[in-house]
Amino acid sequence: MAKIQLHNVSLIYSAPLRDPVNRLFEIKKERLQEDLPGEAIQGVAALDHVNLTIPNGRTFVVVGPSGCGKTTLLRVIAGLDKDYSGEISYDGEDVRNIEIKDRYIGMVFQNYALYPNFNNEGNLSFFFKMHNTSDEETRERIRYTSELMGIGFKELLPRRPGTLSGGEKQRVAIARAIVRAPRLLLLDEPLSNLDAKLRVQTRTEIKRLLHRFSITSLYVTHDQVEAIALADQIVVMHQGKIEQVGTYQNLMENPVNVFVAGFLGLPPMNLFSGGFISGNKLVLDDYLIPLPERVFPLVQNNQPVTLGMRQEAVSIFGESTSKNGVQLPAEVESFESDFVHRTQTVHLRSGRWNYSGLCPLDMEFRTGQLVRAQFDPDHFYFFDTNSGLRL
Repeated sequence: MAKIQLHNVSLIYSAPLRDPVNRLFEIKKERLQEDLPGEAIQGVAALDHVNLTIPNGRTFVVVGPSGCGKTTLLRVIAGLDKDYSGEISYDGEDVRNIEIKDRYIGMVFQNYALYPNFNNEGNLSFFFKMHNTSDEETRERIRYTSELMGIGFKELLPRRPGTLSGGEKQRVAIARAIVRAPRLLLLDEPLSNLDAKLRVQTRTEIKRLLHRFSITSLYVTHDQVEAIALADQIVVMHQGKIEQVGTYQNLMENPVNVFVAGFLGLPPMNLFSGGFISGNKLVLDDYLIPLPERVFPLVQNNQPVTLGMRQEAVSIFGESTSKNGVQLPAEVESFESDFVHRTQTVHLRSGRWNYSGLCPLDMEFRTGQLVRAQFDPDHFYFFDTNSGLRL
């Protein structure tokens, strides 16, 4: 176990003219250079001044859109990519010049990465053979890990990976990472190849093991349900930068900018861009929305803002229903039923904005139906349109 710290870590991928793929990269750079005269384009910033501290024994889950740098972050921490600037340390020790094999890292990959010519016991013991560990200690470590992996795992050891199901392969891959007692566990979308039922089962097992071993862990996923279930803290990345770190509840209630608000959440926050402040109202095209008094110290007159609200702050009524409060006429585009919570999510359109609201399951809708959406001003969020930062 270790405390992991990244200080001002950046990684720029450049592409020399050596093969067709890199040639395409150079063509893109040339076109960008034409569009941005006078600006030097050196390459693609996979990581851009990343600062992150993972406390000893904690699990951090990294989420973000494809290409934002999640896997690159893992590779840099593991030592697979060394052409970075900045500093990465384990327990205060700079690891730039420490070989990967000496960092005591356990890695779990999306494609399992098991040795097909070994049985599963051989996969678990390979690390110890490479380090000339005694047979007695090797057997004891495998026995101890097998017990912790739960019922049925010992029966997998004599078999080869090719005879296992996807869930069984992932169990072996996790055990192979844990058996070496790693200082740090890195997991790169380990459940994405599993079906829905296996994903839930394996996620539960991973959570149990992480808490049992208290291993410092960094877990990359696209699945927000996985992030919510496994994370002590969630790291939101975008374009090589860390936008915000916190618990899921904190990120939902206090997003620092438009990206975090519009990315995190099931569904994410409704965002109404293109508005501006006029007196004590928000002007959204032809709509005037009265603002709560708490907003006045935060904004200036004529300031361009983006209005945000969670779907829980949007109520839906029939077109002829008269209610007090902020209302917009809306058209129903689609709806999704949640039979567990006896609610339904209704996706609406008002003018150029698409958004969603919640209503009871017994309300009936049809596509194209005209309704009225009522907003709760006490749950408004405001973001500066130019910077994207929350006001």
